[in-house]
Amino acid sequence: MENTIPASLKGHFLIAMPGLLDPNFFQTVTCISEHTSAGAVGIVVNRVHPVLSAKAIFDELEIAYQSEVADIPIHIGGPVHVGEVFILHGAPFEWTGCFQVTPLLAMSNSRDILEAIAMGRGPESFLLALGCAGWGQGQLESELGQNAWLTSPVVGEIIFSTRVETRWEEAVRRMGIDPAVLSTTAGHA
Repeated sequence: MENTIPASLKGHFLIAMPGLLDPNFFQTVTCISEHTSAGAVGIVVNRVHPVLSAKAIFDELEIAYQSEVADIPIHIGGPVHVGEVFILHGAPFEWTGCFQVTPLLAMSNSRDILEAIAMGRGPESFLLALGCAGWGQGQLESELGQNAWLTSPVVGEIIFSTRVETRWEEAVRRMGIDPAVLSTTAGHA
């Protein structure tokens, strides 16, 4: 089956192929929030920080929070800007600096959305991440040419409803591929 990669992968998942052994990206699912000729930026959606929770972020930024949001997990969004908080979220989209990824998904990293989440008034669906993934000009295209990634349109259910430890397998399955038979020589779907 012949399939072409869109000129921009904004609003797509990058699903790491089994042969991608870089520890930052092994078996990751990354939501691409921007992709232009200058490069790409995304958030890894299936790596949870082993120690930090939302409480640590709220305490660090001196944001008051309700006790029921203290244990929200913090994801490791990627190896770039590791000290910055990024939020992938559904509606509403009126936050300061909110960047639309798809009609149903945006990325923000402003204090107003963090304060709303801390008080239980944020978006219904969201993922908090420290750091992001970034690719320079032509880098992602080169990696795609080396079969490091599969690509598919973003599925919000995988980001917000699927258990973190099964997001990679579920993203692969949604492409019609059995993860058990996926090899390092597969093409792009």
